[in-house]
Amino acid sequence: QVQLVESGGGLAQAGGSLRLSCAGAGRTFSGYAMGWFRQARGKEREFVAYISWSGGSTYYTDSVKGRFTVSRNNAKNTVYLQMNSLKPEDTAVYYCNAGGTRTSVNYRPNPAYWGQGTQVTVSS
Repeated sequence: QVQLVESGGGLAQAGGSLRLSCAGAGRTFSGYAMGWFRQARGKEREFVAYISWSGGSTYYTDSVKGRFTVSRNNAKNTVYLQMNSLKPEDTAVYYCNAGGTRTSVNYRPNPAYWGQGTQVTVSS
C-alpha cells in the first residue's frame, strides 16, 4: 500500500523553527512533484510549498516566502519543509502530497497521495 508519512510537527514558540519530513512508503516518489499544504482549525486546506521531482524548482505561498524552505532527498524518498521564524498563524495540520501538477499560481494536489498530517502549534 502506498503511503506518505509526515513527521516533525510539535509545539514551537514564535520565532522558532521546526523541520517537517514526509517519507514515502510502498513506492518511490522520486519522479513526482511534491507539495506541502496546511489546514488550520475551521479553515480550508491551503497550499504552502511545491518542489519539482528533481528539486530544481520550488514555489511558495506568499505568507511563508523567506521563512520556509522545501527540499527533498530522492535517495531517501523523503521531502522536507524547514520552517523558520514561525508565527502563531502558522499553527495548522501540515500535509504532504505527491504527484500533483504545478500551476501558474501554486500546485494542484493529486487526491490519491496524501499523508495523514502532522500538527504544528506555534505559541506567542
